[in-house]
Amino acid sequence: MPGLLRGVARTAVVAGTATAVSNRVSRRQQGRWAAQQGYDAPAAQPAYQAEPPAAPPPPAAPDMTSKIEQLKQLGDLKEQGVLTQAEFEEQKRVILGS
Repeated sequence: MPGLLRGVARTAVVAGTATAVSNRVSRRQQGRWAAQQGYDAPAAQPAYQAEPPAAPPPPAAPDMTSKIEQLKQLGDLKEQGVLTQAEFEEQKRVILGS
């Protein structure tokens, strides 16, 4: 058991050291790039900044073929008794956008 704990502790130390070195190298490299571009390196700026999530693309307008397919499925549901006439009319109005 002591050998296992020693191995885990050694791994944690190595991983922590690697992270610290990596962060330091990233900050130094970012400073050099900023200096090359003529900017002052920001003092407390993290090496990684998350970008805001991209807005989802607007939904594509369904073409007439997909509308017809939806209307056929809607008609089938009405014939099977799943939808009432009022529900059918409401959904048809939504699909046709009127």
